[in-house]
This record gives sequence, structure tokens and C-alpha cells, in this order.
Amino acid sequence: MTGHDTKDHLDWGPEQLLHALDAAGVAMWSWNVDTDAFIMDTQGYRLWDVSREGPLSFEDLSAKIHPADRDRVRAAFSATRAIVGPYEIDFRILVGEDVRWISARGQGNDAGIRDRNMTGIFLDVTGRKQAEESHELLAGEMGHRVKNLLAVASGLTQITSRSSSSIEDMAKQLTQRLTALGRAHDLVRPLPGDQGEAALLGDLFTVLLTPYEDEGAFAGRIRIAVPRMGVGEAAATGLALVIHELATNSLKYGALSVPEGTLDVSGTIIGDDIEVVWTEQGGPEVSPPEGTGGYGSKLLSRTMTGNLGGTISHNWSKGGVLVKLKIDGKKLAV
Repeated sequence: MTGHDTKDHLDWGPEQLLHALDAAGVAMWSWNVDTDAFIMDTQGYRLWDVSREGPLSFEDLSAKIHPADRDRVRAAFSATRAIVGPYEIDFRILVGEDVRWISARGQGNDAGIRDRNMTGIFLDVTGRKQAEESHELLAGEMGHRVKNLLAVASGLTQITSRSSSSIEDMAKQLTQRLTALGRAHDLVRPLPGDQGEAALLGDLFTVLLTPYEDEGAFAGRIRIAVPRMGVGEAAATGLALVIHELATNSLKYGALSVPEGTLDVSGTIIGDDIEVVWTEQGGPEVSPPEGTGGYGSKLLSRTMTGNLGGTISHNWSKGGVLVKLKIDGKKLAV
């Protein structure tokens, strides 16, 4: 060891070590395994928010441990009497209405216990744990959104395959619809006051119908007039499927299949719910489908009742189909 190293080592006296421990937020503790008496330094009493007046036992301290972690911590501390080597356990404690994460570290070695006292340290790791939980929530949310997008992509692929005349036509339509879906999700933005995220209903309809622009659908023939209200990320996914299915059917059989056809989308708030009316006029004469309908009809019904908590009904008049979508207002915001 060089002279410089020796000098640095000698400078680490009790005062410097205590200052370093305090700066690092390290709390020291000692536990008598026979009497259950538990003592800590000032940092420890402050960390646990317990009074230094009167005796303190490990059992007393355990009462502040989160109920979900209590048995695990007790078992771990008892096991340190026989486990040789370093140990570490993280757990939660309740301080008033706050939850703190504590990391207990020490040396488990029964032969090394002096006067039946075990010693160790506590560290406040709340910040690290909160960051880890945030990362887990973010990963879970991203996974959820990816699954939703894959479900929508799968549904759109099946819808598009039924309205396409060739592979090239299918690729073109599918690309347009997926692009519109991406734009719809881009519309979902955080609301003020931590109220979640939402897109405006009118913007959602407009963006999702944009793929039909090159078919002449936006030559003054599509009119949208719905209440100014938010649509949550989950509801936007379901509504996207419904709009695409209705638009695809219109493009194939209804008003959007001919230049003179028109489409009106209007909405009305009824109590806590909203009713959207999809009205087609000027297209070919239409008639109700035979039987229970195909995949598209089942997709519409399942999405409306499941994702959006509502219903869908059709009025098959000769002048054009009229579709009523009744949506649960609470579901729409999710």
C-alpha cells in the first residue's frame, strides 16, 4: 500500500464514516435475538417514523410492515440466525398514508453474533422501487397497446379481404386503413388534470374515414356532426373497427359506391350515453342481409356490445341504410 493510500485510509475515522452514512441515508440497527429488543440510530427512527422514547422490539417494528410483506420479513429475519453470509430483503412499510420501500441488509452468521445481538442497515429505496414499478407499468401498457393494435390489424385484414377484388387492391386498402388507424391513435392525447387520455370523437371519425378520399368520398359527400367529447384509447380501437366495417360496406354496396351517394354521421348525447346515426342516401337500392349475417355483422355486434358497451341497429330502407350506434358514455372514455 502506498503512502497516499495509507493516508486516505487513516482519514476514514468514525466522524467521517458517520457523516458518509448519514449522507447516504443509511440507518443502522441492532437486534437482540433472545430478548427481541431492537434499537436503531437516529436515521432509523426517522425512517420508520417511530419514537425513541421507551423500549422497541422487532415485533413492534413489524406492525409497521405492509401486511402483504410482514410474514415474509419475519421469516427472513429469523432465518438470518442460521444463514451464513450476507443477506438482503426489500419490503414495504406504512408511514401514515405513505408507503415506503425499505431494503434491509446485514450479515447472517450465528457464530459471529456478539452478545446475541445482530446488526445491519436499512436503506430507503422508495425512489428506486417507484421507478421500477413505473417501468413495469409502462411495459405492461405497451404490451396491452401492441395486442390491441394486432387485434385491430387482424380484424382489418379480414374486413379488407372481403371488399377487395385483387391482391393489389387488398394491399392498397389495407395500407390505407392501417395508416388511418395509426393517425387515430396519434389523436389520443393526455387530458388536463390527470383525467387520462382521449381523442375527440369528431376528429376520430374524420381521420378514420380519410382512406376513402381517393374514392371520391370526401368530395362534399361525407358530413360529420357529433358532440365534442373524448374517446379513450381502448374505445378508439373498438370504434375504429366499427367505422371501418361500416365504411367498407358502404364502399362495396352502399352510398360510397356511387358518385352521387352521400353519408351523414350525426351524434346526440342521451343521458350518460351517446347515439351516433350513420345515414346513407343516394346509393344503390339496399336490402337486409339474409340470415344472421357474415363475419362483418358479427364483428360489429361483438365490438359494440363488448368494447363499447352498447348496441347497433340497422334500418334497411330502399333509399339507403340507416345505422344507429348506442354507446355507453363511460365505456367511450376508457
